[in-house]
Amino acid sequence: IETHLCTTIDVCEQRDPKGLYEKARHGKIDGFTGISAPYETPEHPALTIDTASLTVEGSVANIMQQLAQRLY
Repeated sequence: IETHLCTTIDVCEQRDPKGLYEKARHGKIDGFTGISAPYETPEHPALTIDTASLTVEGSVANIMQQLAQRLY
């Protein structure tokens, strides 16, 4: 089951412990997705989860529910 976990770029930057987004913004990393390279959203995922609005537990529950509905 294709699952798309999405969030805003601001949240991605907040969750970046290595500071890669900051390095990319200063031109130190070429081809960084969302900064110097495009981000391509999946066209038809079976499930999309916005991790900015759901906890890890909520996200897992959502995925498990979808798997159960599909009899996995």
